[in-house]
Amino acid sequence: MSKIQPPYVVAVAGVVLGMGALTAVALWAQAGRPTWGLDIAVAAVSMVAALAQLRWPTSGALAATLLATLSPVATPAASMGALQVAQRRRFPVAAAVAAAGMAAHVVQGLWRPNSGISLGWWLLLICASYGALLGWGALTRSRRALLISLRERAHRAEAEQGRQVAEARMAERRRLAREMHDVLAHRLSLVATHAGALEYRPDSSPDQLARAAGVVRAGVHQALEELRQVINLLHEQDDEVDELEPRPGLADLAGLIADVRQAGQSVRLREEATDVAALPAAVSWTAYRVVQEGLTNARKHAPGRQVEVLLRGAPGTPLLIDVRNPLPPADAAPLAPGSGLGLVGLTERVRLAGGQLDHHTTDGEFRLQAWLPWPA
Repeated sequence: MSKIQPPYVVAVAGVVLGMGALTAVALWAQAGRPTWGLDIAVAAVSMVAALAQLRWPTSGALAATLLATLSPVATPAASMGALQVAQRRRFPVAAAVAAAGMAAHVVQGLWRPNSGISLGWWLLLICASYGALLGWGALTRSRRALLISLRERAHRAEAEQGRQVAEARMAERRRLAREMHDVLAHRLSLVATHAGALEYRPDSSPDQLARAAGVVRAGVHQALEELRQVINLLHEQDDEVDELEPRPGLADLAGLIADVRQAGQSVRLREEATDVAALPAAVSWTAYRVVQEGLTNARKHAPGRQVEVLLRGAPGTPLLIDVRNPLPPADAAPLAPGSGLGLVGLTERVRLAGGQLDHHTTDGEFRLQAWLPWPA
């Protein structure tokens, strides 16, 4: 057995109380007339019609309208029925029900004229009332439809944004996997070269053999570390083969900043990191991407304003990249629209490199900060 929903119970209670009170007032006004018995019967049936309007608005409204031709006590139920149809049905149906209501009250006014007002004013009042009910109901229906449309549009936009974020993360993982593949192939080719030297030059001096073995050991260690990162990134097979350019690192940071300055952006670089050349290749190009994204955002949203770039760290401690720029005026339009997916992909890149990324506004500045692991 299905449970009765609380909103429906509230609606029934509202109809019983509200319509019951209005019908009782209309019935009391007819007390003492010869048609008193008919009025009582119409009042009872009109209450049933008012309750039926909650489930079948058109049928319930027409039933109450038909009763309104017999007695004024059905007028509250007929009026509520016209409003219910205007709120829940199309305008042509609502207009037809309103026209039927006006016609029913014309018949009522001719058969049982109101002694307190002339027939002309009575008909004018009835037409104005039904017109107001029709307009009010149509406005309510249009507003409800608009709210539903806006809610569905917001849900679709949220789902689309989630899809774009997921695609951006997956694209970043694929790009990183290809980059790792290139680096891993480079490491293994070096290992193979030095191992071949050990195989074909067994007569080398002990120092040369030791150096070659050390290079092989270090290369294998680095290759294993980068292979672990590749395995973490490759969650699905990608058969595409692209020609990849050499990936930049912090050693290329000076050229990046020079290009940005040439484009008209003021950049101040503070390097407080020691022995940057010893950074692993993956960490180095991730740091480069963080600085590049920070400069790109500053050029889009705060063109011409000075950007501060800080590099701080040492082997054994995390490498801090801090890029900050002043916030533009509130009425300033960005130089280029942004999708917000650049920071999503960058967050995924930094996370996969074992680091952490944060971006926020504080003290009138936008700050992009990243912490990347720096092995000792």
